Amino acid sequence: MQITFAAPAVIKAGSWVVGATDGGALLPAALAADKASGGALTRALKFSRFKGSPGQMVEVLAPAGLAASRLLLVGLGKPETLDEKSLETFGAQIAGRLLGAGEAAATFQIDVPKGCKVKKDELAAHLAFGALLRSYVFNQYRTKNLEEYERKLTALTVLTPDAAAAKKAYAGLGAVADGIFMARDLVNEPPNILYPEEFARRIKSQLGKLGVKIEVLGESEMKKQGFGALLGVGQGSARESQLVVMQWNGGKAAKNGKKPKPVAFVGKGVCFDSGGLSLKPGAGMMGMKGDMGGAAAVTGLMLALATRKAKVNAVGIVGLVENMPGPDALRPDDVIKSLSGQTIEVLNTDAEGRLVLADALTYTQRRFQPKTVINLATLTGAIVQTLGYEHAGVFSNDEELVRRLLAAGRYTGERVWQLPLDPCYDKMIKSKIADMKNIGGGNSGAITAAQFLLRFIDKGTDWAHLDIAGVAWQDGEQKATIPSWGTGWGVRLLNRLIIEHYES
Repeated sequence: MQITFAAPAVIKAGSWVVGATDGGALLPAALAADKASGGALTRALKFSRFKGSPGQMVEVLAPAGLAASRLLLVGLGKPETLDEKSLETFGAQIAGRLLGAGEAAATFQIDVPKGCKVKKDELAAHLAFGALLRSYVFNQYRTKNLEEYERKLTALTVLTPDAAAAKKAYAGLGAVADGIFMARDLVNEPPNILYPEEFARRIKSQLGKLGVKIEVLGESEMKKQGFGALLGVGQGSARESQLVVMQWNGGKAAKNGKKPKPVAFVGKGVCFDSGGLSLKPGAGMMGMKGDMGGAAAVTGLMLALATRKAKVNAVGIVGLVENMPGPDALRPDDVIKSLSGQTIEVLNTDAEGRLVLADALTYTQRRFQPKTVINLATLTGAIVQTLGYEHAGVFSNDEELVRRLLAAGRYTGERVWQLPLDPCYDKMIKSKIADMKNIGGGNSGAITAAQFLLRFIDKGTDWAHLDIAGVAWQDGEQKATIPSWGTGWGVRLLNRLIIEHYES
């Protein structure tokens, strides 16, 4: 979708979208549209239940006296409740309505109501961002009935008194949308297409040209270094495992001339999870192409940072494997040695993501000595049972980092909820023959998984683990800004965290 910002002008084609507040009070552009159409909106409102509540809409087709194909009046609710997140939802809802109607072009002219704390340029930018997020489609593998899925809305103009400021405010959001779309694409791809080597190839192809430094470690290199946990997960697959390192160096040098320590993001990238020899049931295996949602989010974040030229030094590392029940697959009761030197008794090969992360986290800290490490993983079904599909779980050894993540989640709508880390859970992963076992039993599954990961975090490193198993994809009702199965969750959250706390 092409998005432009312009000063208020006469609408010559397409849909004209205007706003009203709680109680049905028309904003200035809506009053002008009503007058230009000979009172068409006023007449329509008499025969509707429109009260200006959030998301309510009244539509007038082919209004007399106007070149616009339709007038669309949108309720914004109470002005004091308007914020960036709600504006993005409104933009998405409007785009959804127009996409369903088969409209090709639209003009948003929604004024800032009195009492609203959002500035004019921010209002325009976030409305456009929401509409753009809704425009996403994944149609690569459809061959029939394409008309049903075609996105005909290709041009959106947002009218605002300060178009230049709105364009500047939108630039960073557009970069984030690029990252979200890449993450969604990766999660939506079928596993016969997106296996570890192909995932790595796409990272090199799409991020390399943006100035991100890319390195790919294959199995032979990882074997030399001792990636026993990650390689153990992938050894049952015919596909080669990969570790991809992405570096974006946009931060300023320190006063002593040295580069400041980076912030690091580590993603679980199980491109398909069959459960290995601890085979999942058939229904549980469906959707396991999305078990690389953490790696997808890290990749999308790095793309967003590079696209908007973020003033930060950031490292993204993704461990890419397939968990398959091949003849060389890990067996329950096997003991493997991780990159850290710690040994792990594998009692369930379907608890594989923590093994991938263990080595990836160790490598990240050894090589880059980051001041902060955040990992993302579709790690446990237990987190879904605990938090459902609205929050990701966050576990951390640093309360300030948790507060920052909670605030970023409230701002972006990608919400997190803290769960405990406590030594009392360590006894649940105590092994009789190795340093630890990879499962903790039937209870507290998300917590014991986090407690397992904590054993691979160096003292002095601020760390947070995001368990995103409930939010990386959606099987039920779609959210306004997320029209696809893959959500791209995490890109917005972490981009906001960086803006607030890590950019120089």
